[in-house]
Amino acid sequence: MEIEVIATKRELQGTGASRRLRHAGKIPAIVYGGTAAPVQIELEHNTLYHALRKESFHASVLTLNIDGAKESVLLRDTQWHPFKQQVLHIDFQRVDKTHKIHVKVPLHFLNEETAPGVKTGGGKVSHVATELDVTCLPGNLPEFIAVDMGAMEIGQSIHANDLTLPEGVELVAHIQHENPAVATLTLPRGLKSDEVAPEAPAAPAA
Repeated sequence: MEIEVIATKRELQGTGASRRLRHAGKIPAIVYGGTAAPVQIELEHNTLYHALRKESFHASVLTLNIDGAKESVLLRDTQWHPFKQQVLHIDFQRVDKTHKIHVKVPLHFLNEETAPGVKTGGGKVSHVATELDVTCLPGNLPEFIAVDMGAMEIGQSIHANDLTLPEGVELVAHIQHENPAVATLTLPRGLKSDEVAPEAPAAPAA
């Protein structure tokens, strides 16, 4: 699925110019990377605000259309207002379809309710990670990585290296080496033991 972002070149720069843009319902932004020079751009705030609420926007190669000229980019950084629902600045990075990219991909947890440890064991699932760093060619970038929990029992964990990755996608080296857990299935704390907590010592008499 192609996601196109419409932008125009931004001639005026600086704090004052950016403030005026925001008052006009625009977002100042920049696109950089590759062999071309960085370009200052502006985008419609409301359009981008709603796009940023979609998971796929953060884990897709986007088509950035700047005054009719299109290029492939990744969303690299988003700056938000401290307390308003307002986007202050966006960074895009150009990508070369022949070179691998390093990007975070969200995890989708599947079949939790049918896992034996949940269905018959009363266990509780914990999502230890919600995304993983991967490397791949831009054309192989998945929208998400599936974590199938359908066979999990109490006390089991699923680790990064247990996941089936889409073709052409690899975990980055340090994730492969560390092999972190991405999900665990345990009994709720209150069911682990029937021990009664000791009473607090009585306060000394005055």
